[in-house]
Amino acid sequence: MTKSRTIGWVLLVSAVALAGYFGWQRYNGPEAAAKAENAQKSAARRPAIPVTMAPVEKADFPVYLTGLGTVQGFNTVLVRTRIDGQIDKIAFQEGQQVNQGDLLVEIDPRPFQATLDQAKAKKAQDEANLANANLDLQRFTKLGEFATRQQTDTQRSTVAQLTAQIAADDAAISNAQTQLDYTQVKAPISGVAGLRQVDIGNIVNSATQTGIVTIAQIEPISVIFTAPEDQLPYINEAQATSPLKVIAITTDGKKPLAEGKLAVVNNQVDTTSGTIRLKAVFDNKNHALWPGQ
Repeated sequence: MTKSRTIGWVLLVSAVALAGYFGWQRYNGPEAAAKAENAQKSAARRPAIPVTMAPVEKADFPVYLTGLGTVQGFNTVLVRTRIDGQIDKIAFQEGQQVNQGDLLVEIDPRPFQATLDQAKAKKAQDEANLANANLDLQRFTKLGEFATRQQTDTQRSTVAQLTAQIAADDAAISNAQTQLDYTQVKAPISGVAGLRQVDIGNIVNSATQTGIVTIAQIEPISVIFTAPEDQLPYINEAQATSPLKVIAITTDGKKPLAEGKLAVVNNQVDTTSGTIRLKAVFDNKNHALWPGQ
C-alpha cells in the first residue's frame, strides 16, 4: 500500500511538471515571441493622433429667451362705407393681395351725381345773379348824384350777398363731389383682403358695424410675445446698443419660420403674470407668418 501511494505521488508531480512546461512554452516560447513581435509592428504602423493648441480668448455667446407669441397684421383695417346705397360692383377677390387705392366696391352713384348736378346748377344761377347785380352797381355808380346813396349801398350789399352765396355753392359742390367719390370704396392700405361681408345688390350704410371686408398688411408683419420681467434690464441694455434679433419658429420648436428684429418694448409690466410684452417686426416676404398664427 505504501508503494502504490508513492507511485501516485510520482505521477501527480510528473503531471504538474508537464503542465508547467507546456504553459511556459505557450507564454514564453516561439509562438508568444511571434505574437509580441506582430503586436509591436501593428503599434508602429498606427498613425499618431494630431494635437492642436489654441489661445484662450474672451468672446460673447448668444443668450436665447423663448416665449409664446401671436402674429398680428402690421396694419389691419375694417373697410366700411361712408355713405348709404346699393352695391353695384365688387372688384376684389377674397384672399387677394390689394394695393392702396385699388377699387374694392362700387355703390350706385346716381343719387349722388344728381346732388352734384343740382349744386353746380345753383352756382350757375347765383353767378348769373351776381353778374346782373354788378351791372346795376356800375350803373348807380355812373349816375353819381342822380342816384341816391341808399340805392348804391343796397346794390353793394346785394353784390356781397351773391358773392358769399357763390362761395357757399362751391362748398356744396365740393361736398357733393366728395359724396360721389365715396361711392367707389377703395383700399386704404396694401395687404391681403379677407372674406367679404356683403354681396352685389345689398344695401349698405355708414352705421353698419360689420363692414365690407378686412384688409391685413402682412409685409411687414408683427409678432407680439412676452418675456419674464427679470429679463427686462438685460433686454433694454442690449436693445440700446442695436436691435435684438428675433427668430420665429413653429410651436414644436423644430422649424424656423422667419427672422426679424425687436421693435417695441411695452411701457408697463403685467403685474398678474410678471411678464413684459414685446413686439417684433418681420419682413415676411415669403408669407411664412400669417395674422392670428
